[in-house]
Amino acid sequence: MKLKFRKKTSQRTVARLTKKIRIRKTVKGTEERPRLCVFRSGKHMYAQIINDVNGNTLVSTSSLMVKSDKSGKDLAKAIGMEVAKQAQSKSIKNVVFDRNGYIYHGRVQALAEGAREGGLNF
Repeated sequence: MKLKFRKKTSQRTVARLTKKIRIRKTVKGTEERPRLCVFRSGKHMYAQIINDVNGNTLVSTSSLMVKSDKSGKDLAKAIGMEVAKQAQSKSIKNVVFDRNGYIYHGRVQALAEGAREGGLNF
């Protein structure tokens, strides 16, 4: 699959998006094991659990929804725990983790650890 980007798209963004496409070829969410997808921007972080078979979002949360005075890794961990709590209320225990092309380090890793502490298995 050939990707086309605008001329001003940075090489870092291009590299992340190509990794994302490569990851999404193998990581698929089903009804039994939906996909926990992570997106981070400069200010906020978002996490959602998606059933790719039906194409719908089952659970979602973000740093905008979690009321906390924390920031950085601590906030990401709180988001992970909130996603796990919402998922367990919908009887979701097993998920597939989609890091969305980001390196498994820092905020992404903290969110994953928070989700594991909250009771999700992946």
